[in-house]
Amino acid sequence: MTETDGLPPPQRYWSIAVVWIGMTMALLDSSIANVALPSLGRQLNATAAESIWVINAYQLGMVMLLLPLAACGEMIGYRRIYMTGMAVFTLASGICIFAPSLTVLAVGRGLQGMGAAGIMSMNAALTRHTFPRRMIGRALGGNAFVVGVSTAAAPSVASAILSVASWRWLFAVNIPFCALVLATGAFALPRHTLAKRPYDMIGAVISAALFGALVFGADLVSRGSSVVFGCLLLAVAAVCAVAVVRRGWDNPAPIFPVDLLRIPVFGLSIATSTASFCAQLVASISLPFLFQRGLGRSVVETGILMTPWPIGTALSASVAGVLAEKLPSAILNSVGLLVMAAGLFLLAAMPSDVDNLGIIWRTAMCGAGFGFFQSPNNRTMVLSAPRARSGATGGALATARTTGQSLGAVLVAMLFRALPLTEANRWALMAAGGLGVAGAIVSSLRLGHDMPSELLADDLAAESMADAG
Repeated sequence: MTETDGLPPPQRYWSIAVVWIGMTMALLDSSIANVALPSLGRQLNATAAESIWVINAYQLGMVMLLLPLAACGEMIGYRRIYMTGMAVFTLASGICIFAPSLTVLAVGRGLQGMGAAGIMSMNAALTRHTFPRRMIGRALGGNAFVVGVSTAAAPSVASAILSVASWRWLFAVNIPFCALVLATGAFALPRHTLAKRPYDMIGAVISAALFGALVFGADLVSRGSSVVFGCLLLAVAAVCAVAVVRRGWDNPAPIFPVDLLRIPVFGLSIATSTASFCAQLVASISLPFLFQRGLGRSVVETGILMTPWPIGTALSASVAGVLAEKLPSAILNSVGLLVMAAGLFLLAAMPSDVDNLGIIWRTAMCGAGFGFFQSPNNRTMVLSAPRARSGATGGALATARTTGQSLGAVLVAMLFRALPLTEANRWALMAAGGLGVAGAIVSSLRLGHDMPSELLADDLAAESMADAG
């Protein structure tokens, strides 16, 4: 099958609509249940610690399967993995709706996370095959806009649902949207030339064990529960990391994308992405505590004061997506991360009598900087990899985001355990700012490898591979 440079209208618009709806569902469900944890625990006779598994099960299910499913998509089709992931996500939502106990709910959430892995690992690949190359920057800017809006909407959507219905409706709202995607995706999503190679099942198992042990082990250590077991899991993750890299080193298309990480611009972009999402998660956890415990704001005020971040991200990401087609992404990324870091340092240094406007402009500054980073960085990762490795690219992108956020949660938990809460919040924001500066420095290293807009992606990848070798 001969591939074309993107889909023709109107199929192009149907395709990206399907991708965005699926992305919205997966992102909403990653955090929509957070607001309901107290009432959910009471109704299911579970403790607060046990209720956390409603969140952890979803994250573990997703992070463990992102790379294995990304590799599988290259061989059996991106649309098949995406549609299968959506079907599993829909089935799991049904399990969550009717779950009679916390155990069943956690199982349903784990399955939801696995379905979300099929959705999120295919987003970048499907976007790349949906739009012509000249429009990839703005298309990925649209993806970032959807991420920002979905992130902003999750607490509000959850609060609105819980004000009129039980927590079960948090999962019931998925069903009509999932049905729309399943009905439309079969004819709207693009096809691609399938890779003809055997699937590395052993590599897939090692990769899943690596990220599962890393996230779960780090969580146990940071919360001070089962520290010995947590350290053992981290040791397992380290062994798996060595094993998966050695296994994929000479493989032209490994499960763990060693081949892509050896492309300088791709590897540096992944490192930048991981640091930035770690900083973003640290801020998103610590800011509510700072606003309510340190600055005396109410829960409603906290929600309003948090909103400028994702709004700023959504708006600036759209602008950055267009600029990324004209300017070196390394410069855009570094400037964006430095702006975000400056906003985080300013938030950490706020006086106790700061007014709401003073909080809002600082929060919006962080969001705008983050959005200015996200679109160009994603575009660089997508276009610096060979087209045949689009699935692995999307999986790596989603894994960097999920891993960064998971490590950010661990960092906050460690600070909250080590310091009084009022001090921990400000130190967490300082640490997030430091991560932003570190990300900007790493991003600037790409200037020697940055992508001229006139070169084809596959040509650049070949040149970068030669440089790496």
